[in-house]
Amino acid sequence: MYRYFFKRLIDIVLSFVALVILSPLLLVIIIWLYLANKDSGVFFTPLRPGKNGKLFRFIKFKSMTDERDENGKLLPDSMRLTVIGKFVRSTSIDELPQLVNVLKGDMSIVGPRPLSASYLPYYDENEKHRHDVRPGITGLAQVNGRTSISWDQRLAYDVEYVRRMSFFLDMKIILKTIYKVFKRENVGADKTGVSGFYIYREMQWAAEGRQDKIAEAREKSLPYRLFKSENK
Repeated sequence: MYRYFFKRLIDIVLSFVALVILSPLLLVIIIWLYLANKDSGVFFTPLRPGKNGKLFRFIKFKSMTDERDENGKLLPDSMRLTVIGKFVRSTSIDELPQLVNVLKGDMSIVGPRPLSASYLPYYDENEKHRHDVRPGITGLAQVNGRTSISWDQRLAYDVEYVRRMSFFLDMKIILKTIYKVFKRENVGADKTGVSGFYIYREMQWAAEGRQDKIAEAREKSLPYRLFKSENK
């Protein structure tokens, strides 16, 4: 009953109340980002796969400018990250616009984090179950290491969450998330040594001599094109 009715009801109530309470803070952040981002916009809205792999526009505060060098190439992240950008990242405020995604039904408060659409052809059959539920603002992987654990561990936590989903597990994850946000644990760059899951998986397949798997994933061009367009 919780999975099919009460979870969605709780998502609607919590996201609506949170947006009302946080609206003054969000307005201040929007104005501050507008001034700091040098006409680069306030929101980052890439396509992400949701429940059953359906794509939606994921909303996040934009922490970097779109500044480019003389050749038109984006400057390194460290040069484009603004002071306010560092602040919203370190405090996880950049995630708050996703409350709108929750209210719309694209996401849940708790669930597997929505990852790049470019990763879709690279999941194994078990990992695909992470899309059996709505993605979340926070999840089991986020309170168990977030960026400090390997991709295999992260995806295993996602699938474990789908299998174990319950009211008590969600409350436990929410409380742990609040604790970690205040402690600012596991916030920042990926520490696994490989930033993109598709790179990580291709390295695994290459080590196994599975060039056919790499070619097959790349041929499923929509997610691959989406990744390329997001990172031009």
